Amino acid sequence: MKRIILSGGGTGGHIYPAVAVAEALQRRCGDGVELLFVGAEGKMEMEKIPALGYRIVGLPTAGLQRRFALSNLALPFKVLKSVGRARRTIREFGADVVVGFGGYASGPVLWAAQRLGIPTLIQEQNSYAGLTNKILAHGARRICVAYDGMERFFPAERIAHTGNPLRGRFAVPTEADRLEGLAAFGLDAACPTVLVVGGSLGCRTLNETMKAWLARQEFRPPFQVIWQTGKYYEAEMRRFLEEHPAPGVWQGAFIDRMDRAYAAADVVVSRSGACSVSELCLVGKPTLFVPSPNVAEDHQTKNAQALVDRQAAVLVADAEAPARAMETAGELLADPARRALLARNIAALAVPDAAERIVDEIEKIW
Repeated sequence: MKRIILSGGGTGGHIYPAVAVAEALQRRCGDGVELLFVGAEGKMEMEKIPALGYRIVGLPTAGLQRRFALSNLALPFKVLKSVGRARRTIREFGADVVVGFGGYASGPVLWAAQRLGIPTLIQEQNSYAGLTNKILAHGARRICVAYDGMERFFPAERIAHTGNPLRGRFAVPTEADRLEGLAAFGLDAACPTVLVVGGSLGCRTLNETMKAWLARQEFRPPFQVIWQTGKYYEAEMRRFLEEHPAPGVWQGAFIDRMDRAYAAADVVVSRSGACSVSELCLVGKPTLFVPSPNVAEDHQTKNAQALVDRQAAVLVADAEAPARAMETAGELLADPARRALLARNIAALAVPDAAERIVDEIEKIW
């Protein structure tokens, strides 16, 4: 029996890669592996992970607020308490390996494991490594990455290019998949379609971009749109469309079957978080990225730029999106040759077996 701790959370971009690796470990090892997740108290992983049937322990850690906040004064004490609780959890569980996927809890858990001599593995999802991972990499046995050139952050001899692990089945869609996807959203198979997706919580910039674009089109859009608004903005955007009906626009807070949405789309407009980028590589869709500027080290811009440099995507800055993102998407719809180039190049970056590759690396260090 091998006992493995997986730590990652705060956002779905940290949680679901960890779950994908957990599922891959169970497929390969069956009853020969026992898993424990470690997250941050009050964060979404404390709800999502148990709902998927896994055990999780919470730490009282928190992140540093970029603006002055009184909560920052308590951060050192929370970190020290978290390291102590992580050390106790590792010992009681009898961990053979600890795997970190980022998020508030990942740092204390990896730090404690390394001090105890437990082998650790880091999965860095972005093209620009975060500060915590750069520090912890010095004690990690393996660092699994999704982008080339990561030796500028990590010891080259410990890097493994595995890609980002994803849950679900994503692949380049067939024509039958496209028709099924369009039917699911009640859209016309003869009309070009753009998917605008801002994540499960939503993206203010992309929602405002849609509102401004629809107003410029006098609410008669020249192509169909699947508009995923996110739960934070659902009521506001629904009221907007009720007041300004626009034919050919599907709007919803959340899309349960993203594979259908990708299949239906001819062009995708998206943020450039690590998981979104990896999904779009797997489905091979021409994509216009609007990176969030509100993330550590501006890593979404760096993620998107890595694809732009390979002629695998288009980038529009967040501040420019309301004025030009949808028009740029329309230009892509009108240029089949460029869409084909982008689709070919982004699909070439896909790593469909990323979770299995990470399990390979875990097995090397236990």
